[in-house]
Amino acid sequence: MTNTVEKWGLFELELQGSDAGNPFLEVELSAKFTYGDTVIEPAGFYDGEGVYKIRFMPSQVGEWTYETRSNRDELDGQTGTFTCIEPSKENHGPVYVHNQFHFAYADGTPYRSFGTTCYAWVHQGDNLEEQTLQTLAEKPFNKIRMCVFPKHYPFNRNEPVYYPFERDADGNNDLTRFDPKFFHHFETRLSQLLELGIEADIIIWHPYDRWGYAEMDEETDYRYLRYLIARLSAFRHVWWSLANEYDFMLTYKPVERWDNFFKILQNEDPYQHLRSIHNGDPNANYDHTKPEITHVSIQNWDVKRVKEWRHQYGKPVVNDELEYEGNIPFYWGNISAEEEVHRFWIMTANGGYAGHGETYMHPDDILWWGKGGVLHGDSWKGIAFLKEIMQDTPAEGLTPIADVKDNGLFPAKGTTWYWTRISGGMADGYYLIYLGEHQMKMMPIWSEDGNYDVEIIDTHDMTITPTTVQVFDADTMGEQTYSERAMPTYYIDLPTKPYLAVRIKRR
Repeated sequence: MTNTVEKWGLFELELQGSDAGNPFLEVELSAKFTYGDTVIEPAGFYDGEGVYKIRFMPSQVGEWTYETRSNRDELDGQTGTFTCIEPSKENHGPVYVHNQFHFAYADGTPYRSFGTTCYAWVHQGDNLEEQTLQTLAEKPFNKIRMCVFPKHYPFNRNEPVYYPFERDADGNNDLTRFDPKFFHHFETRLSQLLELGIEADIIIWHPYDRWGYAEMDEETDYRYLRYLIARLSAFRHVWWSLANEYDFMLTYKPVERWDNFFKILQNEDPYQHLRSIHNGDPNANYDHTKPEITHVSIQNWDVKRVKEWRHQYGKPVVNDELEYEGNIPFYWGNISAEEEVHRFWIMTANGGYAGHGETYMHPDDILWWGKGGVLHGDSWKGIAFLKEIMQDTPAEGLTPIADVKDNGLFPAKGTTWYWTRISGGMADGYYLIYLGEHQMKMMPIWSEDGNYDVEIIDTHDMTITPTTVQVFDADTMGEQTYSERAMPTYYIDLPTKPYLAVRIKRR
C-alpha cells in the first residue's frame, strides 16, 4: 500500500484475515472513503490465502480518509489516510459520454474511439500475449474488446492457462470459489494496457463456451458480476460490455436478467464506467434507450445506418463489429482491407465510431480477432491515417450534415437526397465529407472559400492535397449535364476516383 496516489490512479488497501470457511461467500467487506463532502464506498474482495483487498480510484486532489466495514472483526474498523496528487501527463481519467453522441476523458480531453477486437488474447500464454502487447504498442488502436472468460470457437480451441473458478482434478468448476491466480494474471494484462493508453472494453459474458461459464445460474451470475466490480472498477480505463452477442444466450439468460446486470453496474460501480451490450443478429439490437446503458455497441455490416442508430437511441454509436478484414470462410471475416477502411470512414464521417478486426487464416490458428499475436493485413494503416485526421476535429465531435439545417456550406433544405448518399459531418466551421464509392468530378457547395481552407483527402493512397473552390459556370460545365437551377455558385473540383474525402476548415 502506498500513501500517495495520483488522481484517477489506483489506491489498494490490503488486509489480513482468516481463510476459514468460504470467504467468497461468507465475508462482507467495504470501505468508506471521504474527502470533504465527497463519500465513496467501494466493495472489497477476497484475494486468496487470507488476503482481502479494497481498491479505490480517487477523483479529487488532497488528503482522503478511509474506514473499513466488515462482518469479520479483524477486517472491520480499519482506518487510515492517503494523499491524492495531480495526475501525470498521460493520465486523463476515465472515459465518459460527451456532448450526447461522443466521448471525452474526465479531464475534458476528447476521446475518439479507434478500437480493435481480440477476444481471448489474455488466455494464450505469456509468449503470445507479450507479442500482442507489442503489436498494440505499434498500432493505432486506443480500445480493445476482450473477454474475461476463455473462448471455444473455430480457430480458438486451446485450453486457457488459467481458469476463473477453482477446479478439481476432473475439471469440474467450484462456482462458489474464484481462483485469484486467474485474476492476478488478468489484472497484469489490464495494467499493461493502461500503460499503453488503451481502453479495456471488458466483455463479461459470451456464448462460445465449453466450461459452463455461459450457463451459470442467476445467483452465480450476480456474484461473478459483483466480484468483477470490486476487483476491476478502480482501473480508470475499464469499460463494461455485458456480453458479446447476448442474443445467443437468451435461452439461459433472459432479457430481464440482462436488465438486472445493467442495474447492478449502475448502482454498484462507484465510478460509473461506460456500460454497453453487443448483439449477434443484426436485427436483435438491445434496447439501448434504457437509461442504464451509456452508449450503443452494435454489430452490423450496414454502416450507412449510423444516422438511423443515432436518431433511434440518442447516444454514442460504436459499431464494434462491422465485419473483419480477412480470408476465413465465414462471411463476417473475409472483407478486404480497403472495404474495412471504407466502413470506418462512413461511421466516422457520420458522427459514429467503428471497431477493427482481422481474421486471416494461419497455420497455427493464431487469428488476431481470437488470440492476438501480430497483424497480417493492411486496414490498420488506413485506420491510423483516419485517426490522425480525426485528431484535428473540434472537441464537440461531428454531427451528420443531414441533421443540421442551413449550416452554411451545405444547407439541408432541398439537398436531403445528397446527404443520404454522401457521408458528411460538421462541427463549428469544420466539415469532413467522405465520398466513398462515388466518383464525383465536382462537389457543390453554397459558399466561396474566402474564409475556409479546403483539402482533398485520398483515403486509399493516404494523401492530403490543398485545393480551392471554383466558380460555377453553366456554359462551361454544360447545361445538358448540370441544371443551372439546381447547382450552387461554387464547387470543388475532384479527381475522378473513389474513396476520396474533403476537409473544409474555417480559418
